[in-house]
Amino acid sequence: MAATIDEITINYEEDGLLKVKELDKVVLSKGAWTTIIFRFTQWDNKLGDYGPDRYIIRRYKKQNDEYRSQSKFAISSRDQAKKIIAALQTWVDLPE
Repeated sequence: MAATIDEITINYEEDGLLKVKELDKVVLSKGAWTTIIFRFTQWDNKLGDYGPDRYIIRRYKKQNDEYRSQSKFAISSRDQAKKIIAALQTWVDLPE
């Protein structure tokens, strides 16, 4: 568990190999409930290398001075990410 937002990562190591490698993160909201979007890649045993970029949005709740993962939404492909961006851009461009 992480005590600060800066310590939150999705890096995951198994048997000395970094299976999930965090490439970037953007904190979308801070506080007792924190939302972070991550860009990452996963190790592909067949390729012997990391696969394509992936994205995930995670919500964390601070409890007992530690951030704990509460929910997540995986963006399954670059195409899906582009569709999400387009939909949000359309909505935020609408008059208030």
